[in-house]
Amino acid sequence: MSEQIAVVGAGQMGGGIAHVAALSGYSVTVIDVAEAALEKGRSTIAANLERQVKKGTIDAAARDTALGRITTSTSLDASADAAVIIEAATERTDLKFKIFEELDRIATPGAILATNTSSISITAIGARTKRPDAVIGMHFMNPVPVMQLVEVIRGLATSDDTTKRVFKLAQAMGKTPVEVNDAPGFVANRVLMPMINEAVFCLMEDVGTPEAIDTVMKLGMNHPMGPLALADLIGLDTCLAIMEVLHSGLGDDKYRPCPLLRKYVDAGWLGRKSGRGFYKY
Repeated sequence: MSEQIAVVGAGQMGGGIAHVAALSGYSVTVIDVAEAALEKGRSTIAANLERQVKKGTIDAAARDTALGRITTSTSLDASADAAVIIEAATERTDLKFKIFEELDRIATPGAILATNTSSISITAIGARTKRPDAVIGMHFMNPVPVMQLVEVIRGLATSDDTTKRVFKLAQAMGKTPVEVNDAPGFVANRVLMPMINEAVFCLMEDVGTPEAIDTVMKLGMNHPMGPLALADLIGLDTCLAIMEVLHSGLGDDKYRPCPLLRKYVDAGWLGRKSGRGFYKY
């Protein structure tokens, strides 16, 4: 694989994308503002690769080669040679706009600028660049090394060529790409987040305990994980941000974020990452 990939953001999603890309033979540069985040991201990737070795899905040589393909940097300038740049920063519109304006300035003329956003408009992100035809959504699912799907989202100006290249890249990374159009929440979160939000309403209205609500969905609907436990994994702040995008973008009251979800976020109870959400960790 000759293509160089840059991943912006060394968190859970960025690290997972870098892991899968490196394992698939790509040279990967992971970029984050904080050196500590890069170190943490790298050690998480190493631990997850080690887990795959123990399970027997890869061998030790593949682990070492993949780790050797990953370099890190605190400067966006390190993405200058990448054929594809995948942004996986925090789900904040202002931040993504700023990153894409910078990437457009730094990236080579033929480079694709992809975003792992879970709900923000690809069209709006593309409009912040001089290459909206090369801007696309590449929405990986969490945890990236395990989940098969990549939602490929076309903005209003995204070209056929960009879409084809991203489809090929997703397939080369062992994923199944599915093309969807640019609309608030796309498909995955337009369907998932109202379900999570409704589960939070059930909790707020004392219909059941978190354990009861999650058990009903696991055993009754065959979901591998209950909606409240899943919200804790995703991050309640991220869930709230996506519900707000759905609510403002579609203007329908059925997307109104549950007040209890907002209250937990205000309290700093963000789920697993903060040690407390609907459950304690």
